[in-house]
Amino acid sequence: MGAYDDIIHLHHPTSARHPRMPMIDRAAQFTPFQALTGYGEAIQETSRLTGEKVELTEDKKAVLDEKLRLLADTGNEAAFTYFQPDGKKSGGSYVTALGAIKKLDPLEGRLVLSDGTAIPIDDILEIEDGVSVDHPFGEEIS
Repeated sequence: MGAYDDIIHLHHPTSARHPRMPMIDRAAQFTPFQALTGYGEAIQETSRLTGEKVELTEDKKAVLDEKLRLLADTGNEAAFTYFQPDGKKSGGSYVTALGAIKKLDPLEGRLVLSDGTAIPIDDILEIEDGVSVDHPFGEEIS
């Protein structure tokens, strides 16, 4: 015979004055207490990876400048891959925007695409447009 055999099959007592707590409320009292509000988000933000901006050679910059000039003249669409700094910590990531150049302003150092996206010219890594530009040393870069 077990220690609780005499009470194991008895009905659970219910108070006449106090109604039973709903299961959802009962479960809530056992949820873990979060003493440090926002700590989990801070850990996630710290673990999020960012990249560094690639420095281009003068030759690559010259090729990109020529492509920008040609695209501004023709109005053709292209894919612009550029560095976007992270707003919360050092570094950033490379993103690609597709569109035609609406405005090219070398004095401000930026270009504006037809959809309104503003891109700093110095942050452009690659322009994919299908147009080939002759490299000063005889190589063809597209």
